[in-house]
Amino acid sequence: MADHLDRVVAQWGAERPDLDVSPMEVFGRLKRLFRLVDAELNRTFAEHGLDAPSFDVLATLKRSGPPYRLTPTGLMESAMVTSGAITQRLDRLEARGLVTRTRSDQDRRSRDVELTPEGHALIDRALPAHVANEHRLLAGLDETQKAALIEGMRALLEDLGEGSG
Repeated sequence: MADHLDRVVAQWGAERPDLDVSPMEVFGRLKRLFRLVDAELNRTFAEHGLDAPSFDVLATLKRSGPPYRLTPTGLMESAMVTSGAITQRLDRLEARGLVTRTRSDQDRRSRDVELTPEGHALIDRALPAHVANEHRLLAGLDETQKAALIEGMRALLEDLGEGSG
């Protein structure tokens, strides 16, 4: 079954047969998949009054385990948010009563970020919906295909310097 990228590669093959444009098949599909999946994930987050970075901060605090508290730097290292976005994100989550910032026990100059009871309740509601959505999005792949996809992406990330951190 041919898709858009098959046509693009065939067109380039006709126009520039001297170039191996096969990487376009991978990266073009990755970009298209990202747009589709991102929209689906964001729809589920929005149903819970969240966006992807807010969900990630709450989920990172939750999965860190008791006492569900991290430094902003620890959050940045564990979450999928940038340093520039973390302060603004924390301000918004704190204003909604989902996290609190308190003086750190280890460093009096620093402030720890902790889930509030409302933050716990929200992530406990949103997480099952998010995971169910991800299962739905991967339903077209069998277990062998999922394992191959995971392994291929892991190898590429490692090759590009992402490492296992």
